Amino acid sequence: MPRLWAGIDAGKTHHHCVAIGEDGKRVLSRRIANDESELLALVADVLSAADGDEVLWATDLNQGGAALMISVLVDNGQPVLYISGRTVHHASRTYRGDGKTDAKDAGIIADQARIRRDLQPIRSGDEIATDLRLLSAHRTDLVCDRTRAFNRLRATLLEYFPALEAAFDYSQRKGALVLLTKYQTPDGIRRAGASRITAWLRKQGTYSPAAIAEAAIEAANRQHTTVNGQKTAAMLVERLAAEILRLTGEIEETERLIEARFREHEHAEILLSIPGFGPLLAAEFVAVTGGTITNYESAGRLAGVAGVAPVPRDSGRITGNHHRPKRYDRRLLRACYLSAQTAAMHCPVSKSYYSRKRAEGKSHKQAILALARRRINVIWALLRDGTTYDQRGLAAPLPA
Repeated sequence: MPRLWAGIDAGKTHHHCVAIGEDGKRVLSRRIANDESELLALVADVLSAADGDEVLWATDLNQGGAALMISVLVDNGQPVLYISGRTVHHASRTYRGDGKTDAKDAGIIADQARIRRDLQPIRSGDEIATDLRLLSAHRTDLVCDRTRAFNRLRATLLEYFPALEAAFDYSQRKGALVLLTKYQTPDGIRRAGASRITAWLRKQGTYSPAAIAEAAIEAANRQHTTVNGQKTAAMLVERLAAEILRLTGEIEETERLIEARFREHEHAEILLSIPGFGPLLAAEFVAVTGGTITNYESAGRLAGVAGVAPVPRDSGRITGNHHRPKRYDRRLLRACYLSAQTAAMHCPVSKSYYSRKRAEGKSHKQAILALARRRINVIWALLRDGTTYDQRGLAAPLPA
């Protein structure tokens, strides 16, 4: 058993550490900078206070500003537990006083680590999993930025040229975005003419330039009124179209980096053999799980973290009442849900299971979640045994 429990309320530039003993009394309370030298000095002082006994550390962040601190602790052989900020917030209500300080939060973290047995240790994932987590997060940011740019583009076009806004699905037609980088107004499109626009689009390497030019000319011929602010709006549309094209290129480059890095992982072949997993979704699964299933005690624990395992809500004579968990990893749920949804459309075994659940009266979402839970067992077994998925073996009739 540890003699000291050290709780760290992590921040961007500074952390606050509180160490308590077996009786819950504070042994150390210190504010330290997010700097390697100060963190090493803190570890040395806490270990000195423990007088050779084990110290159990806990923190409310497991990445971001706490990354250096966790690395320092792990490199020095110190066990670190993770307690979420939400858990700390709710636990603070059971402690005396309504005030909130970093020192109080750190003390609560240390005390929760002392009395609770369900906190998960922080295990640093392998280098590939860390790279995939960073790349996947960057890709998500780029996709969100592109979606916002699409919405602004359509709203601005609708302001002065609604016919052109309705002429294309700009999220699917790259050539239409290329068109907007040079031609944005009705009169400008009419002056250029179909042949000139087609020749320019073909020079830019767009697909079906003649069809795009024809649709643009048709939209321009339906509007001869100049709306106030057209010049400024056209300038904004040109910039937004160029920004979307830039973001699209950066997203594609990031996806290539993700796939190339993912294929270097030891579990890449196994995950890609499972129906529903492509390189990007499998890379996200590896990033969230840290690259190994040893971070979880069982397939049930992995399903619980993913939020696909129903939890009971029984009371008195009411039994068998289940509901979805409220605490789960949303990134892991996304990877499991989307892969199950794809498998339900293309994998015969998954499609059969999904149809059976729908026949039982389950909604689409409930059936997909049930399939995702079932697939967790398969994924766990494959990663545990180091074998790839063989659909032929599952499709074969079972022996009597």
